[in-house]
Amino acid sequence: MIVGLIIACEVAFWVLLAAGLAFRYAFRMPRTGLALLLCEPLLEIVLFAVTAVDLKNGAEPDWRHGLAAVYIGFTVGLGHSTIRWADARVAHRFAGGPPPVKPPRYGAARAVHEWRVAGRWILASVVSLALLQGAVWYVGDAGDTGPLRAWQQRMLWVIGINVLIAVSYTLFPKREPRGAAAGGAAEKSVDTEADAGTSSRR
Repeated sequence: MIVGLIIACEVAFWVLLAAGLAFRYAFRMPRTGLALLLCEPLLEIVLFAVTAVDLKNGAEPDWRHGLAAVYIGFTVGLGHSTIRWADARVAHRFAGGPPPVKPPRYGAARAVHEWRVAGRWILASVVSLALLQGAVWYVGDAGDTGPLRAWQQRMLWVIGINVLIAVSYTLFPKREPRGAAAGGAAEKSVDTEADAGTSSRR
């Protein structure tokens, strides 16, 4: 039941996201669209409540309960950025909004971007760790908490990997190829000259 509910929550997340954006941009009903998007957290509340009731009724803690906690944590940490990502693209495609901003590729700007991405994944992992620890305390000595502890170890690995990636971009920043930099500078110079010529004609 828990796994089925997780799948249903994931499907409902994308259905609500699509419906919210459709009402916001296609049907020109931004309040209705916003209301649908604000319903997203209710999915996690339902999953949390069902998981807690299942444990309270004597279910033996296993990987499915841990997966539920991890799903909630990752929705908290990554759900908002996913909605913003989809909103920017739908706004550009159907509502004349500005094109989505591409993440930087080189230098310190890329390192900052990687730390922001890592921060979202770390937040998701920390929330998952907290929920898993709450489940461990809730079960207490009455059941086997090994599967929950195993999920906690996985979340620590997720945190470590994301920190390692961000640190690598900080210590060894990716440099822009010389040809691309020269081409960008030449293009900028041409644009500057064109602007100057336009100004003189005015």
